[in-house]
Amino acid sequence: MSRKSQNSPISSTWAQLDETRDYSPVYVAPQDGLMQADKIDKLPGQPDMVEFDQYAGYVTVDPAAQRSLFYYFVESPKNSSTNPLVLWLNGGPGCSSIGYGAMEELGPFRVGSDGKTLFRNNYAWNNVANVIFLESPAGVGFSYTKKSSPYNTTGDKSTASDAYSFLINWFERFPQYKTQEFYITGESYSGHYVPQLAYTILLNNKNSNHTVINLKGIAMGNAWIEDLTTARGIYDYFWTHALNSDETHNGIVKFCGLLNGNLSDECWSYADKTPEEIGNIEINNIYAPVCLNKSLRNGSGGSVNYFDPCSDTYVESYLNNPDVQSALHTKSTNWTACRPYNWTDSPDTILPVIKDLIGNGLRVWIYSGDIDANVPVTSSRYSINSLNLPIQTSWHPWYLDNEVGGYVVEYKGLTFVTVRGAGHLVPSYQPQRALTMISAFLQGILLPSA
Repeated sequence: MSRKSQNSPISSTWAQLDETRDYSPVYVAPQDGLMQADKIDKLPGQPDMVEFDQYAGYVTVDPAAQRSLFYYFVESPKNSSTNPLVLWLNGGPGCSSIGYGAMEELGPFRVGSDGKTLFRNNYAWNNVANVIFLESPAGVGFSYTKKSSPYNTTGDKSTASDAYSFLINWFERFPQYKTQEFYITGESYSGHYVPQLAYTILLNNKNSNHTVINLKGIAMGNAWIEDLTTARGIYDYFWTHALNSDETHNGIVKFCGLLNGNLSDECWSYADKTPEEIGNIEINNIYAPVCLNKSLRNGSGGSVNYFDPCSDTYVESYLNNPDVQSALHTKSTNWTACRPYNWTDSPDTILPVIKDLIGNGLRVWIYSGDIDANVPVTSSRYSINSLNLPIQTSWHPWYLDNEVGGYVVEYKGLTFVTVRGAGHLVPSYQPQRALTMISAFLQGILLPSA
């Protein structure tokens, strides 16, 4: 289950608190020459005939704390000057957008089983957009800070603030993208990150003299957006997909009610039985194999049409290669995919923020891989239903190559999409369907119904 459900962060109504905030000027550093300095000549082990430019480097967001966020940026091979700009954020909180998003999901390359070579992802999202992968907050992956005890003061607000500072400085480094359409995407705990950053951008567009970011919309996959409805959806999904017993399910229904936050000892006694009943499966895709051998293997082959369950091992080896770190312009780092935090603030619902974004005319999509038990499709549906939005286009299947790719329903101000056969990391398991889905989102059209 998401780490969000395993700690007890301070709850607050994020949007209301930030509306009364006194916005101070964002730190903006000189960026002259840094774009060219960040350009990647070639990633070790990358295939031949790479026809797009890649960049990577650090952007300072707080000079006093020596806090810098690391990014990896891939341009579109065609029409980069007119294609939209997309920011991708992984969740956790505390997991890497480079290790997951770029190297296992929607990036242009996947890492081979030798941990040294890369192979192409023909369904990478930079086919339709220019994509920034941001490691956030500081301490994730290659991002860092030298301030003492920084990981005990990190939370939703500081993460959104630093990500906004990153963007303002990044646009100074890449000024040619200032006027292009901008979208924020992500998954899992990015159900917090994505709307909160969008909200921060809208407020600062009105309240500062910095670059006005041309934000058009957000898309979130298997997103944790409300504690109670998400928890309810998780336990419903367990039972309806034969992952726990009737006795445990009935006990949860009887003693946990609608998981309203005031949970009794009896409730916890049944909930605590679930991990043992589920057993050793891949919770992010209940029908996928688990990694049984975490050692690297000879040979560099791989297929984007089959997601290797040991990909985490390959990526960790690759990103800890000194030659790779040199090519990415990183500090020498013991890179890990996720790190723990003592998270300081996390509202129990993001729905008020999403309502504000809808009210400001942003395009809002929530999508869900339907075989994820981590933040399952049932959770997304319960959370969306809490908004009580009128339906504009009824639930119906969407198609790709004459097969059902998933289902879609369009509400007033929000579109919900399922991706059939995808897990928690939707582009990992269904890369072609994921590309079709994000292409429709960027174009502002519904997915094809035939």
